[in-house]
Amino acid sequence: MAFNPDFSSTLSLLFAAAVLAQWLLRAWLASRQVRHVARHRAEVPEAFAQRISLAAHQKAADYTLAKARIALIEMTLGAVVLLAWTLLGGLDALNQWLLELMGAGLWQQLALLAGFALISGLVELPLSLYQTFVLEQRFGFNQMTLRLWLTDAIKSTAMGTAIGLPLAALILWLMGSAGDLWWLWAWAVWTAFNLLLMWIFPTFIAPLFNKFEPLAEGTLKERVSALMQRCGFTAKGLFVMDGSRRSAHANAYFTGFGHSKRVVFFDTLLKQLDADEVEAVLAHELGHFKHRHILKRMLLMFAASLAGFALLGWLSQQLWFYLGLGVRPGLDLALGHGGIGAGNEAVALLLFLLAVPVFSFFVTPLFSALSRRDEFEADAYAMQQASGAHLASALLKLYEDNASTLTPDPWYVGFYYSHPPALARLARMPSPT
Repeated sequence: MAFNPDFSSTLSLLFAAAVLAQWLLRAWLASRQVRHVARHRAEVPEAFAQRISLAAHQKAADYTLAKARIALIEMTLGAVVLLAWTLLGGLDALNQWLLELMGAGLWQQLALLAGFALISGLVELPLSLYQTFVLEQRFGFNQMTLRLWLTDAIKSTAMGTAIGLPLAALILWLMGSAGDLWWLWAWAVWTAFNLLLMWIFPTFIAPLFNKFEPLAEGTLKERVSALMQRCGFTAKGLFVMDGSRRSAHANAYFTGFGHSKRVVFFDTLLKQLDADEVEAVLAHELGHFKHRHILKRMLLMFAASLAGFALLGWLSQQLWFYLGLGVRPGLDLALGHGGIGAGNEAVALLLFLLAVPVFSFFVTPLFSALSRRDEFEADAYAMQQASGAHLASALLKLYEDNASTLTPDPWYVGFYYSHPPALARLARMPSPT
């Protein structure tokens, strides 16, 4: 099929329009959220007036407004950087420089991936530091020292290099050597890697960053164990994580896969909730397993990644895909030889990872709605297995302690919220004790 230059021009215009539309939509939603939260800052909603103080309500409002302003800066910077990498030629310049320096080959492609990750990380670093050491610090959530932050950064970089580069090398090799169906083999590798990661994460990776102690013997452990038994859930252990080393935010989660599953409580959660409330929160999490929400999300993720790899397999053979996103491809493809030119595997992968989120962003409300539906189902299950009043009480404490706004904008909720807002969620529960 002959190359039509109009295709690349069309893609450039479509991509630029999508970036602009995404920014405008995100800015509009953020402005609605800011106005709505600020408008209701002066008074606690009637439904929460007996449990939430005005000071706590106003702290949540101020925290939400501060995060929204930072998000606006972040999304603007992200759009500029995205255009710089693509239409303004940043990725092409980095690729051409590495080709001149190293020549074509797998090592050059790995260097391109590493260079892209390094530059992107450095660009994002100032905002990340501000969010941790200024914004979170101002509202009393940050517990992390600069030394701990640096230690985490070094560990994450080392682990990303040790795990990510071999995986990237294998996928790049498959792209160049496994024929027209390379994308199917790459998807199989990616799926196997994710399953392996879920299996080894709780035992080998998470302990590198946090300390995990078995939940102490006593009433809480007995109640939690009894709840899990009557729900038919087995886990390798019950653990308490030192989340307070980094943040005052509280949480609880399941981790692992198959027989390696663990139940993990943040130490901050156990300090904030009593045994009845912890049991109710755990019952909610068990509701996700009872309704197979985790399995369904995994299958959806794998199906989406299969479609993504198939799409990448086709796009990587289209000259207009490269030119339309600001990159000069390798000579073989440019001459229409039907193969991927030297060095194009990493370029195609990066372009795909840059472009797809721009277009997939517009289906965010669909996945948010599905997630909120799952949360309602998990709440309903929790109220069958534990006290609904205690679940409501726990949620109110978590909303207050995490400074979550009680008055979000409905449009913002519909687009972004993976969990129902407090008013909608608590309306289905008995009054908190």
